[in-house]
Amino acid sequence: MSGRFRHTYPVELEPEPDGSAVNLRFPDVPGALTWGDDRAEALSLAEDCLVTALYGYVRSWEAIPKPGPARGRPMIPVPPLAVMKLALYSAMREQGVSEVGLAQRLGVSEKVVTALLHLKRRGYLGQLEPALAALGVELEVRVRSAA
Repeated sequence: MSGRFRHTYPVELEPEPDGSAVNLRFPDVPGALTWGDDRAEALSLAEDCLVTALYGYVRSWEAIPKPGPARGRPMIPVPPLAVMKLALYSAMREQGVSEVGLAQRLGVSEKVVTALLHLKRRGYLGQLEPALAALGVELEVRVRSAA
């Protein structure tokens, strides 16, 4: 897997002309759309919208869209566990390794791998790290100040 996996996507917000709602879309992730009664509500729904849309790419075996620059737009991060799952999926796709193939490498059932790739299901580092290692990918975690 080449380079780092970027995991923060810009959003565009557009109020309805009558002020009844605010539409939110991820310009880099076609189909990732949601809305709220106001800006705050639309933004509160953005993460779930993004993760759901990205999971659709996983299920369709499509490349994960790369996020563009902020350019003054709000940025929505993918949750850390989903980032790890997307890194696993991207490595599988780059190497042409199917869920069955990864399951064989790990000595587990295909259902286990399917669950590992489900972005909304709980997973554990102890499951993801060996799966990444089976594809020659090393997990690196970095913590830094948000300020």
